[in-house]
Amino acid sequence: MIYRPIIVVAGEPNSIFSEIYLKSINNKKFKSPIILIASYSLIKLQMKKLNIYKKVRLIKSLDLKDNNLDNKKINLINVPFDQKKAFDKISNKSNEYIKKSFDIALKILNKKITNKFINGPISKKFFLNKKYLGITEYLAHKTKTKNFAMLIYNKTLSVCPLTTHLPIKKVSKKINKEMIKSKVKLIDLFFKKYFKQKPLMAVTGLNPHCESTDAFNEDEKIISPSIKSLNKSNYKIYGPFAADTIFLKKNRKKYNVIIGIYHDQVLTPIKTLFEYDAINITLGLPFLRVSPDHGPNELMIGKNKSNPLSLIKALTFLDFKK
Repeated sequence: MIYRPIIVVAGEPNSIFSEIYLKSINNKKFKSPIILIASYSLIKLQMKKLNIYKKVRLIKSLDLKDNNLDNKKINLINVPFDQKKAFDKISNKSNEYIKKSFDIALKILNKKITNKFINGPISKKFFLNKKYLGITEYLAHKTKTKNFAMLIYNKTLSVCPLTTHLPIKKVSKKINKEMIKSKVKLIDLFFKKYFKQKPLMAVTGLNPHCESTDAFNEDEKIISPSIKSLNKSNYKIYGPFAADTIFLKKNRKKYNVIIGIYHDQVLTPIKTLFEYDAINITLGLPFLRVSPDHGPNELMIGKNKSNPLSLIKALTFLDFKK
């Protein structure tokens, strides 16, 4: 059995990624070769600025046929990016660079050389430009994936928002029975494949205390019937539960996954509980895509004070045998 490579797209060049990446590979040994897709000239500038160094090995072939790949050096596929300073303000100047980096990664993944993929933080405002809700949806579009889900994973408790970066006023119109069923099936399949267990899942309600003064109550008309239907198909799913109490210790410890109706409903408590000890996994793609559970963090760029734990967890999660 061999360890297949982990493909890493650096993402937004003006972010904390180079710092947390260098800290990750310098502080922990990984058995899987890590292939970074980034700008050679920029990574050299950023190493000097951060005073964190690692030798670089340039990779020319996308077939990755070099059997001697290891992590003693940065294995780098160079994507040119013309920037004179180590760090600058985040803008749309990096859009083409990020797109090229993703295209190279997808070419490698399409060759089936590996199924392990990480992307660094990316500015949704500039790169996605309101065309996609997030990188989850961007990659789903690029791979023609119709059914997908965002899972924020921690070994103790994971969460899944049914809707991702959707404005709150649109959430109630977006949710439906088929959406709930498809996300639950993806979570169940993922846990059985990678952890050899059938997950216990809880679902929050949409409305406070799962109650509504409106004639149409989504908790009664959409969420509850979906759960009953999934129970009949042997999925271990329960709810709907009031979102303000499901994360109490005595409640959350009963479940592997808590499914929320919208983003902040479940990401706020999971980040409060575990901070950087969580990773973002996209379910349903033809490969295993993981990313650190945070953004570019413009306020911390170049300060050498960023916590690399989420990226270390992402790399560790993918550091398994073929």
